[in-house]
Amino acid sequence: MTSTEKYFLLFSCILISSCNAGSIKEVPNLSNPITGTWKLLKTITIENGDTIMTDYNKNISFIKIINQTHFAFLQHDLNKGKDTSAMFVAGGGRYQLKGNTYKEQLEYCSARDWEGHDFTFNIELKKDTLIQSGEEKVEAAGVNRITIEKYVRQSEL
Repeated sequence: MTSTEKYFLLFSCILISSCNAGSIKEVPNLSNPITGTWKLLKTITIENGDTIMTDYNKNISFIKIINQTHFAFLQHDLNKGKDTSAMFVAGGGRYQLKGNTYKEQLEYCSARDWEGHDFTFNIELKKDTLIQSGEEKVEAAGVNRITIEKYVRQSEL
């Protein structure tokens, strides 16, 4: 490479990087302790006087992803949809966190009756474990229950 080519390459790199300087967005402050990816381990559901525990380590996988302003969740069976346990559920929206009060506004959901509803939960964070508990009430879906969910933080790459 000649010296002229080297200068041209250097000048091109400086020009390209300066053109993007105004459009670079600042990385958000990740001081929010619940941001990250969470794997659901178990759920306790109390509805109509019955208590049901669901273990999410056997036939179902569920993750919740939380950033600074939004959350999303994904659930599917671990049999790749090839038997009667076949399922896929997804949803997400905005949330607010004030102290231990976590409020979700569900904007998108594969169970469409759930869209447009707000859910308020109490959260407790212990190291890499998040416990979320509260009422889920969706009249159109016939749902009125208390849920307690235990998540573990997934390691970041």
